[in-house]
Amino acid sequence: MKWKPNRHSHLTLQEQIIDWMKSRIECGEWTVGTKIPTQRELAIQFQVNRSTVQLALDELKADGFIESKVGSGIYVANNSWNVLLNGSPPNWQQHIDASIHKPNYHTIQLINEYEQFHHVIRLGTGEIAPELLPTKLLEQSLKEIVLDARSIGYSSPLGNEKLRVHLCEYLKKRGIQTSSENILIVSGALQALQLIAVGLLEEGSVIFHEQPSYLNSVHPFQSAGMRMISVSKNDHLKYQLMTFKRKRQSLFYTVPTLHNPTGYNWSLKEKEDLFHVCKELQIPIIEDDVYHELLFDTTSPAIKSFDQSGQVLYIGSVSKTLSPGLRIGWVVGPSSVIGRLADIKMQTDYGSSAISQEIVSHWLSTGLYEQHLVELRQQLQLRASFVEHILTEQFKDIATWKKPEGGFYIWLKFHKPIVNKALFLRLLKENILINPGYIYDSNDSHHIRLSYAYASFEQLKVGLNTLFKMIQHNK
Repeated sequence: MKWKPNRHSHLTLQEQIIDWMKSRIECGEWTVGTKIPTQRELAIQFQVNRSTVQLALDELKADGFIESKVGSGIYVANNSWNVLLNGSPPNWQQHIDASIHKPNYHTIQLINEYEQFHHVIRLGTGEIAPELLPTKLLEQSLKEIVLDARSIGYSSPLGNEKLRVHLCEYLKKRGIQTSSENILIVSGALQALQLIAVGLLEEGSVIFHEQPSYLNSVHPFQSAGMRMISVSKNDHLKYQLMTFKRKRQSLFYTVPTLHNPTGYNWSLKEKEDLFHVCKELQIPIIEDDVYHELLFDTTSPAIKSFDQSGQVLYIGSVSKTLSPGLRIGWVVGPSSVIGRLADIKMQTDYGSSAISQEIVSHWLSTGLYEQHLVELRQQLQLRASFVEHILTEQFKDIATWKKPEGGFYIWLKFHKPIVNKALFLRLLKENILINPGYIYDSNDSHHIRLSYAYASFEQLKVGLNTLFKMIQHNK
């Protein structure tokens, strides 16, 4: 049966004829030198006007696919295959440049790339070392978990019901009283921020945050068209918020416990002051609390524990404690907000990993999670002391730092503004990977976010020694 153009297609008859004839050449049915049927024959076959065929042939000639030979007819041109091979591809770079999501800083792209290489010493990684992961216990728990067909299918929009019930009990220890209907299971804390950005705010909304900020190293709000404004926690906080908020939608993002990247711990008064100011100005708070379980000593209650009116969205995760690969976190908030975020999540990925949710539920309900946290904190404290000893021996005359209270990081501040892209790249050539302060604050040339959580003791020693020698050499 001979081909005919589809008169109901979104393409014109002429465009369809051109595509069909190109396909004959591309598949080899019409080789170089093949004589093309006459306009009259093609018009009859295609059941179109000769003028439509003429226009199609003229375009194919102009593009170099066919050629006319005087007194002989129309033939497939000698360079038709070169034209096919060299056809202009889509301008993907134009698409990329015009896209909504902001690209990462080049430094962060390099960090993400080089973190995959085993020979690289990772001095800034926000991740616990493989040897600190409870791999054997996780394997054992897989044998103990009883799965049924429903538990490994798609979960409900809010996530695994068992896990959410266990989280209700667990969160009481943070002073948070909630119900399973007010919890959404997400694929890590970053997804929670992305859902909030696209689900709760209009373009041009104001996102208040501290400086330096983790939000400057990822772009969930910037890519959604939000305006990022850094503020300081001082007596003028209310005035700062009022000045920039005006009538725009806004929220305040904070990591009050073991702040990323500085490791700073807010006092109870600081938490209460922020809560009351934001409540008065009707500014919702996002409390990112993914590090609180890694405090070496006791902590003050979460900001969410003060909340009786749905002012605070609380984010937690097991990525910093149990396993980043499980990709399990949670958001606690008013039911209307949780329902909205759940709807968007279902449109995005149709739910977090069912197996991962079962694992986390098992670890919370059996006490395995809290037992693991005790051991993990002890190991992190040993590592923090080890790094502090090296810093005291080598860096005390060129930098300052605050004794870590938990978590992963020491916010190392050099006396001179030496932390720049050149230093980052020189260290990278020596297979040393750092997180420079300028990825958290573009104007910061004094700090490094130094992590003691990932590299081995020997790697920490070698890496810090290399960093010290490089700085001394470039004085």
